Amino acid sequence: MGRPKVAVVDADKQNCLEVCALLDQANIPAASIHTLKVLADHLQREPVAVLIIDLDSLPVDNTFFRSLKKQYPNLHIFCLSTRTHHPGLEEAMGSHICASLAKPLNSEELFYWLKAIAEIEPVGST
Repeated sequence: MGRPKVAVVDADKQNCLEVCALLDQANIPAASIHTLKVLADHLQREPVAVLIIDLDSLPVDNTFFRSLKKQYPNLHIFCLSTRTHHPGLEEAMGSHICASLAKPLNSEELFYWLKAIAEIEPVGST
C-alpha cells in the first residue's frame, strides 16, 4: 500500500493524537491539527491526500466542504462522528466526503479506505 499523506483535524486533542498514533503504527505520515485555521495554513504548505475531520468537534457545513474541494479537488475527505445522521450536511455527504467513519474508530475500516485511496491515486498528489 502506498503511503498517502494524511491530516487529522479534531478539536479534541486526545482523540486527534489517538488517530495519528494509529496511522503512525502503519507508517502513514499524519499531521495533528486542532482548528480549521491551522488546517487552511497546513493545506497551503503541505501536500495532503487524505483529510480526516471530526464532525463532532468542529463547526463545518456544506459551504466549508464545497470550498475545500474547490481549492483541493484531489483531496479525499473522511469524516469521524459518533452520530449516524448530520442534518444540513446532505450535500457534503453526497458530493464531497469519501467516507464517514464511526467513533470509536475501527482501524480495519480506516485502513481499508486508505488502501483504496492509495490504489487509485498516486502517492503525494493533491
